[in-house]
Amino acid sequence: MYFTGTMTAQNIAIVGATGAVGQEILRVLERRNFPVASLKLLASARSVGKTLEFKGKPYPVEELKAAAFKGVDIAFFSAGASRSREFAPAARAAGAVVIDNSSAFRMDPKVPLVVPEVNAGDLARHDGLIANPNCTAAVLAVAVWPIHKAAGVKKIVRLDLSSGVGRGRPGHAGAGGPGTRLRRRQAGRAQGLPAPDRLQSVLAQHQGGREWLQRGKRTR
Repeated sequence: MYFTGTMTAQNIAIVGATGAVGQEILRVLERRNFPVASLKLLASARSVGKTLEFKGKPYPVEELKAAAFKGVDIAFFSAGASRSREFAPAARAAGAVVIDNSSAFRMDPKVPLVVPEVNAGDLARHDGLIANPNCTAAVLAVAVWPIHKAAGVKKIVRLDLSSGVGRGRPGHAGAGGPGTRLRRRQAGRAQGLPAPDRLQSVLAQHQGGREWLQRGKRTR
């Protein structure tokens, strides 16, 4: 799918640009030929000096600071909830529309929680901040929405099998490939994941979520 609208080229910032999701946002913007007038790649101080390519041109990574959003029209945030809470107000104050990929604002009733294929109309009520659900909820909403419109859905019971790579670039360590049990164990320990037996990239998870992971419990 390519952008075919008449939107004026936008000044874009990507917060968390060096992370797995940030780099995917960059690829999607390029693949869909989104109209980009200027591009700011923002990340932590340790990433300053790196470059990322967009449409064949290298762009330097800048340090994420409140002042970095001057002149930005749209800021994509994918650097975790704490960074979103800290810097989204500065981006909005600078005049940018924030599209946040973290959990920071999902439960805020004043912030539209949008899956474009389902409730794009809610974008009309944004006040400079738009949230999106996590990956499993977004995909589920797209699949269930036509069923709900046709017949009505009262309740959904789901089993969520979360991938280790969902933790970003560190989560890719030890995932995929032949991998030995020892490598998977070491990679999991480095990420703070349940001790052993991560089968490539998949971990069973339930309502305990983060607390369950921190306790180190696992499902056999």
